[in-house]
Amino acid sequence: MKLLVLGGSDFVGRAFAEEALSLGHDVTVFNRGTRAAPAGARALRGDRSAPGGLAAIQRGEWDVVVDTWSSAPSAVRDAANLLAGRAEHYVYVSSRSVHPYPTAAGADESAPVVEASPDDGGDVDYVHAKAGGELAAVAAFGDRALLARPGLILGPYENIGRLPWWLSRIARGGTVPAPGSPGLGLQYIDARDLALWCLDAAGRGLGGAYNTVSVPEFTTMGELLETCVRVTGSDAELRWIDAGTVLAAGVQQWTDLPIWAVDEGHETMHQGDASKAVAAGLRCRPVEETVADTWTWLTGIGGQAPPRPGRPPVGLTPEAEAKLLSL
Repeated sequence: MKLLVLGGSDFVGRAFAEEALSLGHDVTVFNRGTRAAPAGARALRGDRSAPGGLAAIQRGEWDVVVDTWSSAPSAVRDAANLLAGRAEHYVYVSSRSVHPYPTAAGADESAPVVEASPDDGGDVDYVHAKAGGELAAVAAFGDRALLARPGLILGPYENIGRLPWWLSRIARGGTVPAPGSPGLGLQYIDARDLALWCLDAAGRGLGGAYNTVSVPEFTTMGELLETCVRVTGSDAELRWIDAGTVLAAGVQQWTDLPIWAVDEGHETMHQGDASKAVAAGLRCRPVEETVADTWTWLTGIGGQAPPRPGRPPVGLTPEAEAKLLSL
């Protein structure tokens, strides 16, 4: 296939570009050029948020366009409208966050979505940006638009810092506060599995919304953190602390202790219905592979994940950790 990735140099977009290249596809990436394009990809430059920023993709034809945009929906609208007559399929990487919070356990793609506009060009929060982006993709491509709705995304190049924080902290050794129960089920997807499924689905002409995430209970909090200990070769000791104690100490689920969520947060992030995507061929690699490959990438760049612009850092501060361990 001839593939155009809008982005393609960072985390999910890079996973799409690299996986497509590994499959022998012809890959073009379009971005501002702040990071080098994957080896083997053709690079086009432009800032889609600036006037005239799409000039580099005004010509050309592609089988599949991949768009991971998560800011103003009008940028998705403009790109999709420009490409609708010159591309067969449009993959918009959206999010399960398009559903109002909290989302009930077992919710599938038919659950209500927040009200949004494809024409919003202002400062839009993540939820409404993704919901508006979906509307923009469908308005331009109709049933040729594939709306991938992952939840938690992990893997190499992760620039949010969730799994990298756990790996870095555990690698330092010592006593590490582990929240809640080790048996707490987790649901996520490796960015590479997301890319592989979307590329295959687009090639088969699938359209509409799919919850592109593992099945609930794919792994557990205990398995994830114990895998981090093994992979890093650390002498870290996981000290499991009751969820109520963790929250009473002022520690925030999801942000202070990344990936971990309880109550309605857990139902929303870790208990969605992924059966439609699984029936359409979605397969997820073992947690050991995701953790090991993320650690290999992280150590290769000096052990510190690059921050994502506009996103606050995640993870406990040393002071908060010491307080929690003293309880």
